Amino acid sequence: MKKVLLMALLCLIFRQTCLAQDYIIQDSVMIKTKDGHLLSAVVVRKNNQKEPLPTALMFFIYSDTERSIAIAKIAADHGYIGIVADTRGKRLSPETIEPYEHEARDVNSVIDWIVAQPWSNGKVGMYGGSYSGFAQWAATKYLHPALKTIVPYVAAIPGQGVPMENNIFINANYQWAFYVTNSKYLDNKVNNDNERWRKMRQNWYSSGAAYNRIDSVDGTPNPWLQKWLKHPDYDSYWQNMVPYQEEFSKINIPVLSITGYYDDGQISAMQYLKDHYQYNPKAQHYLIIGPYDHFGAQQGGKPVLKGYQVDPVALINTREITFQWLDYILKNGKKPEILKNRINYEVMGTNRWQHAPSIEKMADKHLKFYLTDAQSDSSYLLSTVKPQKSGSLEQVIDLADTKSWYNDYYPSSIIKKELDRSNGLFFMSEPLTQDIQINGMFSGLLAATLNKRDIDIGVVLYEVSPENEYFELSYFFGRASYLNDHSKRNLLQPGVKETMAFFKTRLVSKQINKGNRLLVVLNINKNEFAQVNYGTGKDVSLETIKDAGEPLKINWFNESYVEIPVKEFIE
Repeated sequence: MKKVLLMALLCLIFRQTCLAQDYIIQDSVMIKTKDGHLLSAVVVRKNNQKEPLPTALMFFIYSDTERSIAIAKIAADHGYIGIVADTRGKRLSPETIEPYEHEARDVNSVIDWIVAQPWSNGKVGMYGGSYSGFAQWAATKYLHPALKTIVPYVAAIPGQGVPMENNIFINANYQWAFYVTNSKYLDNKVNNDNERWRKMRQNWYSSGAAYNRIDSVDGTPNPWLQKWLKHPDYDSYWQNMVPYQEEFSKINIPVLSITGYYDDGQISAMQYLKDHYQYNPKAQHYLIIGPYDHFGAQQGGKPVLKGYQVDPVALINTREITFQWLDYILKNGKKPEILKNRINYEVMGTNRWQHAPSIEKMADKHLKFYLTDAQSDSSYLLSTVKPQKSGSLEQVIDLADTKSWYNDYYPSSIIKKELDRSNGLFFMSEPLTQDIQINGMFSGLLAATLNKRDIDIGVVLYEVSPENEYFELSYFFGRASYLNDHSKRNLLQPGVKETMAFFKTRLVSKQINKGNRLLVVLNINKNEFAQVNYGTGKDVSLETIKDAGEPLKINWFNESYVEIPVKEFIE
């Protein structure tokens, strides 16, 4: 016993390779990249390993030695060499911490090192969520021959999902840059200081200061935010981080993506999948999606999600599915039972999984609903019939007023008893005459004239019960000037009718019962949770409340519509 304790102490002091019960643990491995930088990693093997094995690799920025060892042990327990490698500059790496910028090359340097080790059989699979999901896609930009599969959960796309969504910079994770770059590990104190960030948002918004001054309001410079703000387009800075366009055509390894209907970053995960299939129609890309949020998808869900009682069948074990998938690809094992087709989704309200060969095949038709100017109780009519006579609804917003105009993005509650009707336009359908499933991503086209050169738009889709309970299904949130091309801004023409098509919404699947109605809420976005677009056409980050000028006037024409993918034949 004393000998074991002495060895453990020596391992702790001198960071040696440790033999701990069934494991050989190396927690201070240093790996040199091709361009001479040093990365740190944890390697865990079972001490009874006799033959070379495949490697299960996680690459992440949330450095914590004990956590990395625990993660790598799980991989070892599943019959793999478990490795957790750190982003450049984190943990034991002497380099500067630069989030997102080096993964495309650095991950492949780690794989180079892995396949040169005597315990490696030359096959590597990657897995993990959020930043680790991004790192997997980054690695495929220069696909290493030893990388045989990736399993990204809730994967981020820098420049599309974070720190901006559809070209709007958002404040939801403003503090994240401090959290991961203030030290070699994590600054939990600053990350959890919710009161500080709440005051910062409120004080910035009420002051009318430019968005690029938000860190001055806080009192601590945020150099990463300032760097990102110099790239409001999805330009080469962002494009260099992950595969872009034709580069997806070269990704010929099997992929298993996992995300959730209420994952705040779902549009990133879905964009990877859509781009992969667009540029490589023969891609072996599978999807598991259900009623999960960002953290829930990485675990397999939780029984109650933001007030919604999740169907029991939707609760899965993400970890076990991951290793079943790795066994399937790397060890000729059995495919996970849940993967009966490319797209695997739980239909909320039915307690059933369904399966489709593509996102498009989730639905058998699209219902087009027009945003009419016909009054219907306290709302306007959301009609399946196009109005015969052209009409419009006027919306006037004083951008110099610090009143908030909200869209229900990042919803805190999925089910609500009432909605704030003090701003925005509400379009309610007639009660449905049959049961349907909404399966997929809704889209739409907005026709309008306005007196500004740009606006930020929000469109939210709800199911409304006969008892007037509101169930949030999906939403869109984006900048009008980037709807046609997220890599190039195209300003609107004041006084000229514009048609603004949107499609980057959240995928959802839910049973909608006969007698329920659908509600679409259309609004502009002006609040403390994102940039304020004053519509001058200048860089939005430089605009201040002094740029508000005359009130924003929008005429929304009744030819505007949303298209909702539905399945009418329900098995």
